[in-house]
Amino acid sequence: MWVESVETPPRPRPVPPRLRPSPLASRHSLATCSVDPAVLLGHGVFSQSSSSEGDTMLGMIRNSLFGSVETWPWQVLSTGGKEDVSYEERACEGGKFATVEVTDKPVDEALREAMPKIMKYVGGTNDKGIGMGMTVPISFAVFPNEDGSLQKKLKVWFRIPNQFQSSPPVPGDESVKIEEREGITVYSTQFGGYAKEADYIAHATQLRTALEGTPATYQGDVYYCTGYDPPMKPYGRRNEVWLVKT
Repeated sequence: MWVESVETPPRPRPVPPRLRPSPLASRHSLATCSVDPAVLLGHGVFSQSSSSEGDTMLGMIRNSLFGSVETWPWQVLSTGGKEDVSYEERACEGGKFATVEVTDKPVDEALREAMPKIMKYVGGTNDKGIGMGMTVPISFAVFPNEDGSLQKKLKVWFRIPNQFQSSPPVPGDESVKIEEREGITVYSTQFGGYAKEADYIAHATQLRTALEGTPATYQGDVYYCTGYDPPMKPYGRRNEVWLVKT
């Protein structure tokens, strides 16, 4: 029996699925690129800034994420540790600092008020209208109670970049002060993550414990908390607690 042959049409080639970023990559992209810096920096840092000033601050954030920033000069004098806590003894240079004091507010809330003022000054809210660039770390002094909790006050210290040390721009905000202070020697311990008041208290306690039985002496009425990273850096964050050597 004769059967008419039928030509079979070619099978279509499979189309590869569109590549999708992993959920982790998506979160990373949102954290580093798509989040409004004004929200992350707190209370609209850019909301009352000029366009050029906002561009300057965004540039500083990009540099701190992907480039290098100026570091507060110091020299490591010694290192030590106990159990899981390591520390350094550092001699930190003095110089001129932009400072903001906040009282009658818990530390986390006080920081949300103080940091935008520092950022706006650095970004161009000053008599010269210029962005100065960042130095790290930004530190803030806290004042412990006898039980280890923190009083409702703090003072933020931002070291003026070396280029402007001899003649810092005058802040446009009267609550931002320019102060000169001498160098300090500190005992410093480092930790990661997004630090809050409770984290600083815990690591200060651990550092004191690590220093027990050593010749170290330090101030008990004040210590410093420091941060190195912009809010939108999600990984590899660096925070420190400094006890000031006496």
